[in-house]
Amino acid sequence: MKSGRQEFYSAIDKHPVSDRIFLSKTGFARDEQADLIHHGGVDKAVSVFDYLAYPSYEVFLGQNLLPGAFGENITVSGCSEQDTYIGDIWKLGEAIVQVSQPREPCFKLGVKHNAKELPLKFQTTGITGYYFRVLEEGYVSAESELILCSRAANSVSVMEANYIMHQNKDDLHAIHKLLSVDSLSASWKSTLTKRMEKRKLN
Repeated sequence: MKSGRQEFYSAIDKHPVSDRIFLSKTGFARDEQADLIHHGGVDKAVSVFDYLAYPSYEVFLGQNLLPGAFGENITVSGCSEQDTYIGDIWKLGEAIVQVSQPREPCFKLGVKHNAKELPLKFQTTGITGYYFRVLEEGYVSAESELILCSRAANSVSVMEANYIMHQNKDDLHAIHKLLSVDSLSASWKSTLTKRMEKRKLN
């Protein structure tokens, strides 16, 4: 991909598959991440986006979008950020997965769609998608259903987590609430802990 005069590698272009694919602790077989510092890892093994959010982004971008347009591994339907919670455990084909954190869109999304303001749009709306960690490995296909197995009491929705991280940055009570969710990813816990310590010192 190319942004201005800068060229860089990206694995954001995803394509539908029809066969079963093995989902391991670090992601789907044959999937790639070009930037292993900011993408991938056990807390971000699977990127998920709700197809019901596509129409609003089609209006924003002025173009029709196909599933996988935002680089997600799985395009679901009816699992919005408002209705999905950090720590939710789902059965996906043979695998068991858990919501670990919201997605944090990077500039490559803007480059892909020729709209540099797109990542900020994701951030401000809170409609970002989210990540799964893999609790139990197994095979997954396009026909696999996503079935909710359990939801922790007093958890935080993906939408609320986005709001705390990006909009409500000075609310120590809200930060503490999000940090109390045990299943929150290590990277988000680190960021929020540092933010809380800094606020307490000021």
